[in-house]
Amino acid sequence: MSFQHAARSLVVVLVASALGLAFAWFAGSGSVPLAGLPAVFACALIAFGVNWLAFIPAAAFQSDRFYDTTGAITYLSVILAACAAAPSLDARSLAVAAMVGVWTIRLGAFLFLRIHAAGGSDVRFEKIKVNPPRFLVAWTLQACWVIFTASAALVIITAPEPRPLDVFFWAGTALWVIGFAFEVIADDQKRRFKADPANHGRFITTGLWAWSQHPNYFGEITLWAGILVIALPQLAGLNWLVLFSPVFVALLLTKVSGINLLDAIAKKRWGDDPAWQAYVARTPVLFPRPPRA
Repeated sequence: MSFQHAARSLVVVLVASALGLAFAWFAGSGSVPLAGLPAVFACALIAFGVNWLAFIPAAAFQSDRFYDTTGAITYLSVILAACAAAPSLDARSLAVAAMVGVWTIRLGAFLFLRIHAAGGSDVRFEKIKVNPPRFLVAWTLQACWVIFTASAALVIITAPEPRPLDVFFWAGTALWVIGFAFEVIADDQKRRFKADPANHGRFITTGLWAWSQHPNYFGEITLWAGILVIALPQLAGLNWLVLFSPVFVALLLTKVSGINLLDAIAKKRWGDDPAWQAYVARTPVLFPRPPRA
């Protein structure tokens, strides 16, 4: 790798780190202190610390085996730190912390089992894990992912004043439950489909996958939108930056490392298949609707 390419990767690391920390500083303004810093900002420092520490052995062994697991550990670390900073954990904060914890453990376990079933390697990192500066970019971006995505939850937990369980809480909780159910059921349906040898080389069109081409992504976007709804009554001033949380998730899953990549792969595999063309024509890309007859 040339010095120029390495320098470019390090610049990306610096810029991404600066953006993540700046976002946490401003979005978390007014949060209770943690180690003398605004708690949301301190959580952002923890997120980068966890990922940069995990990067060291990963780069040494050129392994991405525990990349997704580190993402889960990062979420749990920042949520626990936020809970530790909170002067008193009210029902609202405890519920949100539980929501993030349950989602994290479920998704982390699912991704851990999936990558080990695939031989312990992820094709996304095949080329970059042998290149430390580029590999560091991936770990830095994972920290940013946690910071941006969990920002609304962190603001709720670290708010200086507790709030009662109001209509925003119940509406947001309902959204979270719907989103979580979509994600869990869709992932399990696809896992079972792929585990059947008779389905080798085929694509799934049943269950929630008849309602949406990407029901698991719809679920993830919806559950984070639910947490934002819960946060709305507590937002003031620069806290409103956390509106970016579900927007970030949607952009990530539709434009960066989700639907766009999967659709390109699917088109390459089945683009000439009339059954695939019919499925794509009748099934919404993201937002679900009942299957047409």
